[in-house]
Amino acid sequence: MTDPVTFASVSPRFALPLLYSGQAQKETFVNEAFALADALLHCSIESEAASPPASPADGQNWLVAAGATGEWAGHEGALASRQAGNWIFIPPRDGLRVLDLSSAQDRVFLGTWRKAPSLSEPIGGTTVDSEARAVIGDLIMALRGLGIFPSV
Repeated sequence: MTDPVTFASVSPRFALPLLYSGQAQKETFVNEAFALADALLHCSIESEAASPPASPADGQNWLVAAGATGEWAGHEGALASRQAGNWIFIPPRDGLRVLDLSSAQDRVFLGTWRKAPSLSEPIGGTTVDSEARAVIGDLIMALRGLGIFPSV
């Protein structure tokens, strides 16, 4: 959808095509805007990959990894969304947040894609405080449940 048509008037944040008075073939512009909005609303990605999956389903989003190949070449860091049998690429903007379904963890874009590091529960040490460990363990589990920390 995106590649063959260039839109002269677009929205400032995600380049949604805008209609103009007396425009012919409005359905092209409206359908492109709907496809982009569909990809971005409650956005989730299947995973991060450098090459397109073999059998993607319409509606699936992927994060294009560094060293992208094939149809994804030149779109590193963008969201690749499968829409109507084609790939549309959405460049991220600061503040864009997606849920990575492969790790059940949130990712956020702030100049680059970021996610919380994997942490382990406290063990060992010279002084053992069971209450402190229990609270820290509960905190880690709560942050994992919210998708802030990856599940192990």
